[in-house]
Parts: sequence; C-alpha cells; structure tokens
Amino acid sequence: MDNVERQDHEDQAVSKVVDRLAEKFPDRPRSLIEDVVTEQRHLLDGKPIRDYVPVLIEHGAKARLRQSATTGVSH
Repeated sequence: MDNVERQDHEDQAVSKVVDRLAEKFPDRPRSLIEDVVTEQRHLLDGKPIRDYVPVLIEHGAKARLRQSATTGVSH
C-alpha cells in the first residue's frame, strides 16, 4: 500500500469514527464531534505507525466528549 492509499484508508476510518461518535453522542452537534476528532488526529501527526490512529483518535475523542458532557463544557 503506498502513501496515498494509506492516507485514503486512514481518512475513511476517521470518517467512520465521526459517524460512530455521532451515534454515541446524539446530544452533541456533529460539527463539535468533527472538531474534537480533528484535534485528536492532529495530536498524532508525525507518528510513524499509522495503523492504530483511528482507534486512538476514537478513544481520545470519546473521553473528551464524555468529559464535556459531565462538566457542561462544549469544547
């Protein structure tokens, strides 16, 4: 798999993360979920092993969305 294919695969996986989180957090605007996922993804920029990036993004974003739900912070 070349870099373009890898990037496309990761983009598709991250898009699915947004979809799953939107289902899990229906009270959150999708735009907020997309922002949180994007921020989590940027935390992993430059990491050489990309296989687990979508899983790590989902885990971090889910934790942030749960935390903001309990603290009332929207972002």
